[in-house]
Amino acid sequence: MKLLSGKVISTKMDKTATILVERTVVHPIYLKRYKRSKKYHVHDDLGVEVGQNVRFAASRPYSKFIKWKIVEVVEDKKKKEAKKK
Repeated sequence: MKLLSGKVISTKMDKTATILVERTVVHPIYLKRYKRSKKYHVHDDLGVEVGQNVRFAASRPYSKFIKWKIVEVVEDKKKKEAKKK
């Protein structure tokens, strides 16, 4: 099962969230690091909000583009520290 994690950038569709996944790539010759990003349409049963970091996995096809499902919401360190105080 393939797991990815990213940031929710849109929840305008019904039971679907758009998630942006960024990865760092190293150029094979010049060894410079640069970012690549890709958007995924993900089935949302949990009711996530824009700005949250989530982990999602491959699943059965829900529609033509939606072939992923949110597994969990990953809390940020800043939010955890704010809850402790």
